[in-house]
Amino acid sequence: GPVDDETTVIDTDLVVVNPNPIGLRLGNSRIDYTVRMNDVPMASGNKSGLQIGSGNTTLAFSTRMDNSQIPPWWASHVRNNETTVVTIDANVSASLLGQRSTQITQEREIQTDLIGQFNSDETRPVSGPANPVIENPLLYVNATRAEWGTVTDAETPIAMESDAYNPQIQPYTITSVGYNVTMNGIPVGDGVTERPYVIEGETTETIATTPTIDNSRLDDWWVSHLENEQVTDLRIDFYARVELPTGNTIRVPLDELTYERTIETDIFGTKESTNETTTGEGTPTPTPTNGGNSTPTPTDSSGDTDTPTATPTATSTDDGGLL
Repeated sequence: GPVDDETTVIDTDLVVVNPNPIGLRLGNSRIDYTVRMNDVPMASGNKSGLQIGSGNTTLAFSTRMDNSQIPPWWASHVRNNETTVVTIDANVSASLLGQRSTQITQEREIQTDLIGQFNSDETRPVSGPANPVIENPLLYVNATRAEWGTVTDAETPIAMESDAYNPQIQPYTITSVGYNVTMNGIPVGDGVTERPYVIEGETTETIATTPTIDNSRLDDWWVSHLENEQVTDLRIDFYARVELPTGNTIRVPLDELTYERTIETDIFGTKESTNETTTGEGTPTPTPTNGGNSTPTPTDSSGDTDTPTATPTATSTDDGGLL
């Protein structure tokens, strides 16, 4: 539903099938539901005193999710190899039906690949400002690699390495490497790696840097992600400070290392696209076995079901076929 800086509205429809020709009013009845993402509670609600007509009845729930839940979910997503399992649990109980309680669970898996394409063996030239002493390109980057560091609830580090080749005869000293991380244009991380690297002439040196996402900024990103139809553009810009043989230090934009990635999710399987959803460029994830529909197949009095993603379980006496 609607989203703002602090809250996200989650609307849930629970469809109940009454095969009888008459409606029922279940006075002392209750439905509780919870939405979790990797076991992080995102939203919960309940409804009491159910009135169910003949045939299908849609029971609508609406609850507000605190966006401060986004950082712990994000940490779980990265720790779980960029995989999230969205779980919706609904528990239905009614004293009129002999204290019968039925649990319905539906799950959907979401996968992303945020940094995979940074791994590359492509050779890219790096040029600095025009200089009468030093010819361009200043350096060549022959390979790049990236993997997630140790993620915490506070921050998400990305361990990156670049193999830099100095085509000149004279040595260079890279005194620092800086970075800026944005998601949908929202700044989520910036910093400078102060470790110096000396690259001798006509040799290669591996330069390590660790761009870090500040998880406290992710609630702002989450708003942009939902408002942008669950699409995010991740961008990491780099720059270096290079000390030349002349003793001068120059700032060199590492435009050739700029990393851009588009990520798309379909958290509840409600997008208009059918069959499959691309969650991260080139990474398809299947829709649920019921096609993303939140309506489970109704069960008979024995609790059997033909839909594996919705598994009701009777925990007390039989209801005599009322529902």
